[in-house]
Amino acid sequence: MQAVKDYHYLTKNRKKLSRAQIEALQLKSLQHIVEYAKAHSPFYQDLYGNQTIQSFEDFYQLPTINKQIMMDHFSTLNTCGLIKENVMAYAVEKELNKDFLGYYQDEYVVGLSSGTSGNKGLYITPKSMTKRLPGVFLSRGGISLSDLPLRILFCLRVFSQGFDDINAPFLKLKYISTMTDMDDVIKQINQGKINLLMAPPSFIRQLLPRHEEIQVKLKKIITYAEVLSKSDQVVFEEAFKTKVIEIYQASEGQIASACKAGHLHINEDLVFIELYDEAGHLIQTPHQVGHKMVLTNLINFAQPLIRYEMNDMIALDEPCPCGSQFRRIEKVLGRSDDNIYFYDEHLKPKIVYSDLFSRWIITTSDLIREFQVVQDDISHLEITLDLLGDFDVNTLKIRLDDELAALGLKGTYTFLIQTLELPKHANKFKRFISRLKKE
Repeated sequence: MQAVKDYHYLTKNRKKLSRAQIEALQLKSLQHIVEYAKAHSPFYQDLYGNQTIQSFEDFYQLPTINKQIMMDHFSTLNTCGLIKENVMAYAVEKELNKDFLGYYQDEYVVGLSSGTSGNKGLYITPKSMTKRLPGVFLSRGGISLSDLPLRILFCLRVFSQGFDDINAPFLKLKYISTMTDMDDVIKQINQGKINLLMAPPSFIRQLLPRHEEIQVKLKKIITYAEVLSKSDQVVFEEAFKTKVIEIYQASEGQIASACKAGHLHINEDLVFIELYDEAGHLIQTPHQVGHKMVLTNLINFAQPLIRYEMNDMIALDEPCPCGSQFRRIEKVLGRSDDNIYFYDEHLKPKIVYSDLFSRWIITTSDLIREFQVVQDDISHLEITLDLLGDFDVNTLKIRLDDELAALGLKGTYTFLIQTLELPKHANKFKRFISRLKKE
């Protein structure tokens, strides 16, 4: 019954709320979590002092935090009295034993994130929240009631009790590691009569060459953990003969989910998202690239993340034809550290966004199963190609030269041909790795 209530509440919010109602709800939620944090978190008591929130302008004056600050002050930031060293020991033991189910102190789901920079992050969610995930998943998981019943194969490097808590009547979720051999993956899809596949795009690309061996009809494919490029989406939909949609979730919160039209909307009632341009100005209009995202989780009071800086880059779009006033995302560009740089004719470094460069590579040939780009120097890239057959890399060189020349840029490349494996110690396969020294 709680799942039904949550489903109707969250569905109504996205469909019915006007912008004015959304902002009123957000301001009230921000005031609530700030006051709760001040009352129950020694860290926020010291950070905020006597500051109060009467308006969004007041909220924007609060200092930001980041992953490093969060981890440095974990024991005093959380509102449950949890000690960082104890929680970390529990999380690492679970990781080493590949035992991802269960609650810490029978009350909390613990997530351990390696992060793109390699520094570990601890994220806790109370059982009272994860037990309500079926309603959240139904309303914001990119599916509809008409898709029920669902037999889901959920693919990620690690599992957690929080994902297991999605199981409910008409929702059956089975986990499989992304390191599983493809023979076994296909066997489990067919024997389990799976009708919803959930996996990162890099995992779907591994399955792509063998899509004809799947004997069941998939209602949908849902991707997460990595950016789903438009070119990948088109290729996946054509091969698997089903709709492919993306949900945008991070350890810090469920940022965005797809509407019936397949467009990503920020979950305005679950998170409060601030976007800033390169000059540090707040972005309020569509089509501007946000170079910094500041997130506030509106619903997790166990570990308040308030004005938490992330390096995710997105651009907003015009209002969606579906009618929802939740802000629509035009494109997810990845992380700011995924960008690559080339000198222009004046020897000034210029950004090329990773999603654009991905499109150039993937659309050059269907023989390119996967790729990885490493940049050590401006204007030079080491590009590893995982190929399905014979391919002349000079074809790709010509394509890249032409595309860069159209932007007034020039690059050089070193090409490697080898199999690319999914990472064993991270949930995300990184197509772009920058080793440029930060100025």
